[in-house]
Amino acid sequence: MKRLAFALLAAAALALLPPPVQAQNLTPPSPSDSLRVLAVRPGDVVKITVWGHEDLSGEFPVDENYDLFYPIVGAINVRQLTVVQLRERLNHELEQLFQRPFVVIVPLFRVAVLGEVYRPSLYSVDATMTVFDVIAEAGGPTREANQRKIQLVRGGETIPVALNATALGRATLRELGIRSGDQIVLPRKRFTIQEFGLGVQVATLVLTLYSVTR
Repeated sequence: MKRLAFALLAAAALALLPPPVQAQNLTPPSPSDSLRVLAVRPGDVVKITVWGHEDLSGEFPVDENYDLFYPIVGAINVRQLTVVQLRERLNHELEQLFQRPFVVIVPLFRVAVLGEVYRPSLYSVDATMTVFDVIAEAGGPTREANQRKIQLVRGGETIPVALNATALGRATLRELGIRSGDQIVLPRKRFTIQEFGLGVQVATLVLTLYSVTR
């Protein structure tokens, strides 16, 4: 009976453990890669600001052909375009209307925030934001979140983020190499307070059964 009781206790403890996350040994993307091109996907938006011209400023979606439709200019294919190239294109077109246009371009990436956050969803985010800024957009971490084990998932594979919480709070998405389509995942803690309490109850029940059947 002792062996049966201990076996039940071990099985109950193992049942409380969350499934392990399979992390691939991948090299995190180089931040320079995200600077070469806009790296937007269909459904993303590009925020364009023309100082002094609100009618030419706004957030412009990228369609399924990677075309961005801009007033006066028309369709601009942004596939493989850099931010500098797109700004030069717009500057050239706007110079036909007024002198020295000042254009600011910010690509907004679609990043999914999943796991232990209050509002898991898909968000359009600025590459100058930090991971914690994006998590805040999703309502912040729940009490069960393990903020020391934040994961970056790309194409179904987990890429380890080799930064402590302090450094992660300062690094921008661009510096981390995060791009459109990535997922930021907050896993659960190995043991939450609720799970610990349940484990104590299970252990108490097993020990009670053992003492009764001894």
